[in-house]
Amino acid sequence: MHSRNVLVVSALTATLLAALWLKPKQPRAEAEGAVTESVAIEAVMLPAQASQPKTRDGRQYPVAPADPVELATLLAEVERALRDPATPTEALPDLGHQQQVIYRVLSTDQPRSQQVVKALPPRWRNVAKRHLAARREFVRMSRGRGPTMLPAWRIIQPEPADKLLSHYRKAEAATGIEWEVLAAVNLVETGMGRIDGVSVANAQGPMQFLPTTWAEAGIGAGNIRDPHDAIQAAARYLVRRGGLQDIRRGLWGYNNSDYYGRAVLLYASLMREDPAAYTGLYHWEIHFNAADGDLWLPVGYNQPQRISVQEHLQANPASRSPNR
Repeated sequence: MHSRNVLVVSALTATLLAALWLKPKQPRAEAEGAVTESVAIEAVMLPAQASQPKTRDGRQYPVAPADPVELATLLAEVERALRDPATPTEALPDLGHQQQVIYRVLSTDQPRSQQVVKALPPRWRNVAKRHLAARREFVRMSRGRGPTMLPAWRIIQPEPADKLLSHYRKAEAATGIEWEVLAAVNLVETGMGRIDGVSVANAQGPMQFLPTTWAEAGIGAGNIRDPHDAIQAAARYLVRRGGLQDIRRGLWGYNNSDYYGRAVLLYASLMREDPAAYTGLYHWEIHFNAADGDLWLPVGYNQPQRISVQEHLQANPASRSPNR
């Protein structure tokens, strides 16, 4: 549905996908058993800087410790807490955001990321490698200096995690396209519905459909901006583009980029192997790779017209990353 140039396959990512995506899928009962397994842990103390500015609702941009061992310890604690049913629901948004920022920071610092991965407990090393591989696919897609203007978006609270999950599974039951792929597409397109805006190509809604594609017979039904309707339509579109025979081919039809397809399948593989990984991904927020660095656009960002990065930061200093 989008058009981008064909890109060269990454050997590392291709190897990861070959090893992971071709494994037989676990039966649902067995897979969901991982979600209910509880690990006794203390509350995770997330790092912060007193001097950091806060958003209107009192939140701060997550801090990634500079020391690799300290960062590995924090990451392992966050990964465990996100999967622990004993973690309070109200703690999940900050934990998910902390996880996201750590992987964004490490994805552009190869030496540091190697040190962190080496220092992680074995349980989390492959998880971290896949997160980093996925993020680096998007870094490759946006080669060069980031833009100096921010998009005309509205950032909203997405539908509850369990409701979105029911939409994905309904679409899988109807079409055969695995729910993890649909969740990953929703994640990379709009942060699972957080971005309410129109792309430069006129793609719209939580699954970013072109109106012309939505209007094709057998694809769009209902409201292009409704999460349920858009997810069902995305599954039908992936089927039409050959996704049941080769999901890579289906994703190429969705977005003409090998980088995009590999990133989607890496995120999907995390949820496929461990459904509890969905919790962290659901709580990821909207970040924009701008000329001034990685900017956080929290819920409440509302720009009917494009705005310069500098003008935005003057009014919203909490958007600037403290991680240098």
